[in-house]
Amino acid sequence: MSLAEILDPLQQPLFTLLDTAVSWTEVLGFGSGALCVWLVARQHIANWPIGIANNVFFILLFTQAGLYADAGLQIVFITLAAYGWWTWTHGGGPGTDRLPVRRTSRTEWIWLGAAGAIGTVAITVLLDRATDSTVPFWDASTTALSLMATYGQCRKRLESWWLWIAADVIYIPLYAHKGLYLTSLLYAGFLTLCVIGLRNWSRGLAPANSRPAAVSS
Repeated sequence: MSLAEILDPLQQPLFTLLDTAVSWTEVLGFGSGALCVWLVARQHIANWPIGIANNVFFILLFTQAGLYADAGLQIVFITLAAYGWWTWTHGGGPGTDRLPVRRTSRTEWIWLGAAGAIGTVAITVLLDRATDSTVPFWDASTTALSLMATYGQCRKRLESWWLWIAADVIYIPLYAHKGLYLTSLLYAGFLTLCVIGLRNWSRGLAPANSRPAAVSS
C-alpha cells in the first residue's frame, strides 16, 4: 500500500461547513492544536508530543490548501518541538527539572526582529516566484512570526505569547480566505488561549534579577 493510499482517508470530507467540505485532517488538526495550546498555557510537558502530531496533520492540510510556507513551517516546528521538549526538562540548570518563565532580553529581541524581517522578505520572494501561492506575503509573515514565537515558547519567554497573538490575528482571516473555516475557528480559539497563556505565564514569571541558566550542549 502506497503512502497516498494510507493518507487518502484522512483527506476525505467528514462534513460541510459554510458550503465547504471539512476533512478528517482538518478536524484532527483542530483537536490536537487546541489541546496543545491549552497544555502550553498550563506549562504541561505533554504539549510537545501533542504538538508534533498536530504538525503532521497540518502538513497535509496546508499542502492541500496551497499554503506551502505554512506546510514547510510544520517540519521546522517538529524540529523545534524536539528542542523545546528537551529544554523544558533540562534547560533550567543543575539541580532543577523545570525551566522558569523569563522575559525576552534586548539582545534576543534584536536578532529575533532581524531574523523575522529577513525571513518574511525571503519567503515572500520564494513563494511568489516558485509556487502558485495567492497570498505569498501573508503566508510568509505568519511563518516568520510563528518561528519567532516558537523560539520564545521553547525558552519559556513570556513575550512569545504576544508574537503568537500577532500571528493569530493574521491567521484567522487568512484561513477563512482559503476556505479553511474550521481551522480559522481553531485559530480564533488559539487567540483566546494565548491570552490565557500570557496571564498564566505572567504569574509564574521569574524575578528580574535572576539570570537565565545556560543550556547544556
